[in-house]
Amino acid sequence: MTSDGHRGRPPAAGRRDGAVSTAVALLGSTHPGPTVVVTLLAVVLGASSGLPVGRLALLALAVLLGQASIGFANDWLDAGRDRAVGRTDKPVAQGRVSVSAVRAAAVGCGLAMLVPSFALGSAAGTAHLVLVASGWAYDLGLKRTPASVLPFVVSFGLLPAVATLAAAPPAAPAAWAVLVGAVFGVAIHFTNVLPDLDDDARTGIAGLPHRLGRTVSGVVAFAALAVAAVLLLGGQVGGGSSTPGLVAAVVGTVVTLGIAVVGVRLVRAGRVDRTLFRLIMAAAILLVVQLALSGGTIVA
Repeated sequence: MTSDGHRGRPPAAGRRDGAVSTAVALLGSTHPGPTVVVTLLAVVLGASSGLPVGRLALLALAVLLGQASIGFANDWLDAGRDRAVGRTDKPVAQGRVSVSAVRAAAVGCGLAMLVPSFALGSAAGTAHLVLVASGWAYDLGLKRTPASVLPFVVSFGLLPAVATLAAAPPAAPAAWAVLVGAVFGVAIHFTNVLPDLDDDARTGIAGLPHRLGRTVSGVVAFAALAVAAVLLLGGQVGGGSSTPGLVAAVVGTVVTLGIAVVGVRLVRAGRVDRTLFRLIMAAAILLVVQLALSGGTIVA
């Protein structure tokens, strides 16, 4: 009995609830939205490369684990900063999960992703290892430098290569696909950090967007999105897409350019919040659908 006369919960039930709570908090530390979007993008790129279902599943698992590892590392390494500025979207900062648990998850996922990555071949495995290492490099300190955008350029530029190199035999990606990924990485980086510029400044973070300022960084982000959309359309036009696929590509490009215009207007109006990053994620999904419908290929 508890002190108020009611029967207490069985210890096993309490432990079970605690385990579920920790698991939910850990899931939040993977940065689930971006992790799922990047994994979906990798699957579509793999399908565009002609990967069979089995290799697509390995690719999805590898990318999912790699992105989760980067997310965990971010929350682990930024735990002190996130607590200092009162981040309500970070489970570690809220005390819902321990730093040690997130650190173990980061290392565990990083090691686990090596198995499906290298099961796709040494070329795909090496490319994916560099991609994930680039994300960790950002978390470990590059975010504090003018080169903060470089890990995003490298990681998103390599994503098409991971997909094409996962084929048997491995194939090189088309140059336009690598460029689309690299430029899109710029848009993701800038919109992701824009809402946190003030908090970052108080905790010693001064990456490239911080040095350029809100307005310039916002315009750069959506200009990069527009360039990525045009490059993708160009690649599909020259990549053997069917007529219905080209129609879908043109429509997708027009809508993406519209998103870019809306983003710039929001920036110029001072609306610098998570909406900008959500717009970029929506554009990413749109580009994924556009690529899937085009019937083209990202193989060189």
